[in-house]
Amino acid sequence: MESFPTGEFFPEKYFKSDETFDALLTDPLRLVAPRHWTPLEVAEKAARFLCTHAGAKILDIGSGSGKFCFTAGYHHPEARFTGVEQREYLVDFCNRLKEKLGFGNVNFIHSNISDFDISEFDHFYFYNSFYENIPGTQKIDYDIKYSESLYNYYNRMLYKKLDKMPSGTRLVTYHSLGGEIPPGYEIVGTDYAEFLKYWQKL
Repeated sequence: MESFPTGEFFPEKYFKSDETFDALLTDPLRLVAPRHWTPLEVAEKAARFLCTHAGAKILDIGSGSGKFCFTAGYHHPEARFTGVEQREYLVDFCNRLKEKLGFGNVNFIHSNISDFDISEFDHFYFYNSFYENIPGTQKIDYDIKYSESLYNYYNRMLYKKLDKMPSGTRLVTYHSLGGEIPPGYEIVGTDYAEFLKYWQKL
């Protein structure tokens, strides 16, 4: 069980740097942070593009430690951020941390994206959460099955879900190979040597 800092708690101090945020994580989550959790600066830029209006509902697909949702929720209290994650222990961790941080605009749901209805959301963030299925990549843990066929399956499934979204839907991808992006989504901006891409459906 993780041990969150005790005493007076000032959430703003945890969003000053990646190191200060990662101090909230358990040792195993901190160990994989450089590869698997969105950097604060990336999360801020992505959220700025996705928060198109007050009350915007944004889904993080494969939310992991919750770093994108927490950072986005901190900077954009006017929007609502949901993370969907297949690992139940990560969802439990994030929802406990949410209570500690006092964020009412952030939520985490335990589900596999293949079983999850994305249609109630306005916009999406995707940090290539399927990529760990590729052989030779760093894994978050070994609690789930990995295979290249799963990587291809998840990409096709997300492709179909995104394809059904209406015109104006926004998507931010980070380190994506693009296989999950259906026709009709146009790149309207890039950052970080094009590793970060901003998309909008025509």
